[in-house]
Amino acid sequence: MKELPIHIQLDARSSKTLYEQIYEYIREEIRAGRLLVDEKLPSARFLAQYLQVSRTTVDMAYGQLVAEGYLTARPKRGYFVAAVENLYTVETEFGAEKSEVKRTDIREETCRYDFSPNVIDMRFFPYATWKKITRNILVDAKSHMFALGEPQGDVELRTTICRYLHGSRGVNCEPEQIIIGAGNDFLLLLLEKILGRHIHVAMENPTYVRAYKMFCSFAYPVSLVPVDEKGIRVDCLRQTDAQIAYVMPSHQYPTGVSMPIGRRMELLKWAVEDKERYLIEDDYDSEFRYKGKPLPSLQASDTAGRVIYIGTFSKAIAPAIRISYMVLPYPLLERYRQECGFFSSSVSRIDQTILDEFIRDGYFERYLNKMRKQYRMKHDLLLNEIKPLEKYFRVTGGNAGLHILLTDTRGRSEEMLEDAARAQGVKSYRLGEFRMGENLMAKEGGFLMPSTMILGYGGLSMEEIREGVGILKKVWS
Repeated sequence: MKELPIHIQLDARSSKTLYEQIYEYIREEIRAGRLLVDEKLPSARFLAQYLQVSRTTVDMAYGQLVAEGYLTARPKRGYFVAAVENLYTVETEFGAEKSEVKRTDIREETCRYDFSPNVIDMRFFPYATWKKITRNILVDAKSHMFALGEPQGDVELRTTICRYLHGSRGVNCEPEQIIIGAGNDFLLLLLEKILGRHIHVAMENPTYVRAYKMFCSFAYPVSLVPVDEKGIRVDCLRQTDAQIAYVMPSHQYPTGVSMPIGRRMELLKWAVEDKERYLIEDDYDSEFRYKGKPLPSLQASDTAGRVIYIGTFSKAIAPAIRISYMVLPYPLLERYRQECGFFSSSVSRIDQTILDEFIRDGYFERYLNKMRKQYRMKHDLLLNEIKPLEKYFRVTGGNAGLHILLTDTRGRSEEMLEDAARAQGVKSYRLGEFRMGENLMAKEGGFLMPSTMILGYGGLSMEEIREGVGILKKVWS
């Protein structure tokens, strides 16, 4: 490492917190290429001493940079600058073509306010608690902790997840039905081995592009089914030969639609009409709902064992946790044991034990309550700030998740709106990036929201939301 690759000077009189000043300085150094790929940054302790700030302040800045993909944390080695290609892959993974990536690369430096729907706020993460749990576990670790462990994941964590899902989402399952994996990508790869080849999949459109690309990589035929104000259109789904339907009923991504009970029953009825039909329920951000009670999972209404439930801790805790889980119906569980039981668990036993204790001892629930409050405040602020834009846009997708949608009512294109905002340093996101190919039955279903922009607020501070929306009110009015 160089003598010190960071030469930031903090301003105690600035309206920005010390954590934000450190975070923004390092982020701009990386974007400008002054901090190079794989270059090691000073340790949090060293930088805190150098800048005369608390260790927690530096930890928060580093944690946010890791969460956004600018840095990678390597155990026992420190923090390193992430590969530039990876940064832009993260920011454009939801459907952008190579030409779009190049355009983003060139103009990214001008975007001071990034309304990404995929970034969460790491400023309140209980680093001290996580470190204490880790330290205690490593001090008391026995030899079995370093053994390979069960392929499905440690039974202690599966039991804890089982209880959590039943209490929070109404999921009915036993620990033996749960498989723990390092992220949803791994679980989908495993599911491909369980379901077999040449399975016809139906997906909502617009949809979660990463899952769409995963299914395409399996050489699965994929039918794109339109979404209306109640979710996936089951009448259009029936006109496909799909055996699997991938859905997000509690909070459809990216439209924000919540599926009512009537549509859920239609979907479950479709599934039971053929013995080889299943529903994949992606319950990616069910923890964040700001009005009314949390919606129960689709799996909670499944009495025939046709729902494959997938969830993750990446949004509820931190992206770097990389621990997801899948609940298999018993027929598929038997198939998993026969066909895939030899696969080793992709999550270390130490990480599993840390997460298990974090949930069991109540830290997870307290952290969720704190983040719900923070996100609710940001959600309410954003809705209040954009009220002047309601003359030109229809606002939807609120009350849950970490983003809202603005549908233009004056016939302007998404590209025009995006470019106008970007020219003033604000990055917004086009719904068109999440539309894959042509909608099945496009004439009948159509798109729920043509010319729609997505504004995420999870990773922005309250002040950044105010300033960013202030710019949007000028350029989009």
